[in-house]
Amino acid sequence: IAACKARGGKVLAVGTTTVRTLESWAKSGQASGDTQIFITPGFEFQVVDRLITNFHLPKSTLMMLVSAFAGYEHIMGLYHHAIKQKYRFFSYGDAMLLTRTQID
Repeated sequence: IAACKARGGKVLAVGTTTVRTLESWAKSGQASGDTQIFITPGFEFQVVDRLITNFHLPKSTLMMLVSAFAGYEHIMGLYHHAIKQKYRFFSYGDAMLLTRTQID
């Protein structure tokens, strides 16, 4: 991961559990063990640049995570589109590719 970042590469996580794992590792420096990380809007991502994930339930902690990652308004726009187009939600539903919102 460090070599990828050093050469300007992007880290793509597949799933929210992977995001939590990589960001927990970045904060703690520990490559094993449990994590207590809870990602909500305002969280400062250190590792993950892109995320593939499914459409999560409204008002869930995973919805908070993707909103923290890509921006609340952007996520709400995607969800309105998904509902209108009858996308499938939950674990075996349709997926989306998100790019992390940059914080200045």
